[in-house]
Amino acid sequence: MQWRIKSLIFVFGILYFVLIFNIYNLQIQKGIYYLTRAETQEQASGVLEAPRGNIYFVDRNNNLIPAALNKEYPMIYAVPKEIQKNNNDYDNDNIRNYAEKLAPILNLSVEELEKKLTKKNDLYELLVEKASSEQIKQIENLNLKGIYVSSHLLRFYPFGDLASHLLGFVSPTSEIKKGVYGLELRFNETLSGKPGEIKEGKIIESEAGNDLTLTIDRNIQAQAEEILKKLIEEYRATSGSVIVQEPQTGKILAMGSFPNFDPNNYSKFEISTFLNPAVQAIYEPGSVFKLITMSAGIDSGKITPETSYTDTGSVTFNGKTIKNWDLKAHGFQTMTGVIEQSINTGAVFAQRKTGPDIFYNYLVKFGFNGLSNIALPGEVKGNINNLKKGKDIDFATASFGQGVAVTPIGLISAVSAIANGGVLMKPLILSDEKPQIIKRVISSETANSVTKMMTSAVEKNIIAAISNYSIAGKTGTAFVPIFGGKGYTDEVINTYVGFAPAPNPKFVVLIKLDKPAGAPLAGRSVVPAFRELTQFILNYYNIAPDKI
Repeated sequence: MQWRIKSLIFVFGILYFVLIFNIYNLQIQKGIYYLTRAETQEQASGVLEAPRGNIYFVDRNNNLIPAALNKEYPMIYAVPKEIQKNNNDYDNDNIRNYAEKLAPILNLSVEELEKKLTKKNDLYELLVEKASSEQIKQIENLNLKGIYVSSHLLRFYPFGDLASHLLGFVSPTSEIKKGVYGLELRFNETLSGKPGEIKEGKIIESEAGNDLTLTIDRNIQAQAEEILKKLIEEYRATSGSVIVQEPQTGKILAMGSFPNFDPNNYSKFEISTFLNPAVQAIYEPGSVFKLITMSAGIDSGKITPETSYTDTGSVTFNGKTIKNWDLKAHGFQTMTGVIEQSINTGAVFAQRKTGPDIFYNYLVKFGFNGLSNIALPGEVKGNINNLKKGKDIDFATASFGQGVAVTPIGLISAVSAIANGGVLMKPLILSDEKPQIIKRVISSETANSVTKMMTSAVEKNIIAAISNYSIAGKTGTAFVPIFGGKGYTDEVINTYVGFAPAPNPKFVVLIKLDKPAGAPLAGRSVVPAFRELTQFILNYYNIAPDKI
């Protein structure tokens, strides 16, 4: 009898020892593993991820329209340590078998999968970021150990490629998602929030990022891009840009360029497409720059709109001859006539009367050698360094926008200063930014005079005119410089900048068309596009006619 009791005590002792050992093994030896795995699974499911702030467009009533938000997508991931033999080593045949089964489903090569699945002590390996329903079904049918289906939050852009250069995108290639290009990059810290963590076995919740509300009007943006896209297709141009700005505040109402990209599928596009040409590229603007030349001359008191000269059709400096775009001599002309007919020699005359130093200083005042400081990444400066050489020919060509380079944002800001009575404003992209005066660049009297010259040009040339409205505008057709060399190609860039209603402008529009086929004049290409967009905005804002 006693031996039976002793046997039972011994057996229960053994069982107790085994139980204690297993508890020790589970809690102590494998505790770190399970804790790490739990953290990995929480991370994969998005529990620890901070919800990124949304980005909103607005409409004319200041209603918020989501432009970038978070959306739950199905994902497929692996835990290689669970697949590998004994969690310490791996069976080549087993890994190969996994890879061969998964490859056709995941659209990955066998070699790429083997590389992922053989990583030592790896508890998380993303296999498919956005899994299709068919992929999920096939993975579930395979029922492979260590291969899991879950969901996570990714960035979603509901309007696809609309305003893509402005928005940028978020790269999910690392554990911490980061904004890349555009506003996603510029305000990454604001949008990101604070991720959660597992600390001492407890989940500390994440803190959501902050939202951004833009000055961009979704309806104006969509119409502007649609018109620009149609224009590029019609003239088989390589690219183009459009900007709409509110001159009194500096608010950007629309900004778009082509070619653009879909931030939902950014990997399908060339990296060069991600740069925003409106702020990250410079070009020679052509005759729109005559507005700056006239502003400098009139404001300095060297000329007036009625100042006259006789055009012989050409002028020569430093052994180089400048001719008018139409190769004609226009005879007796006023400065207003120079703007109306876009006469190159007249712009040269105005610049010569103004003088090189005064002319250069006004270009600096208008901001062409600096940044506009718009809240977008990677903005570049204009380039007027050519004028530092002091050559007469360089100043002469600069008077009609060749030999100097500007950004579209720099150019529209300068013309907005004319529309705003001579006051240059900082361009704004966020709705909560307060209007900021940079400086007064010309007097209100000068601004009024130049506006009247622009209005007269529209009335005389008709194409940009809209019934019952005073429209101010100016064309520009500039030859494209030979890259890395001297001289110019036969290709052109067409630009039109204008505002309405001219006496009290509510908006300024810039449209730029790069290298249209056949090198047409701007009056044929961008001016009708400007008129269409201007008519839309006048109707959209229900702006009353100023001429009845």
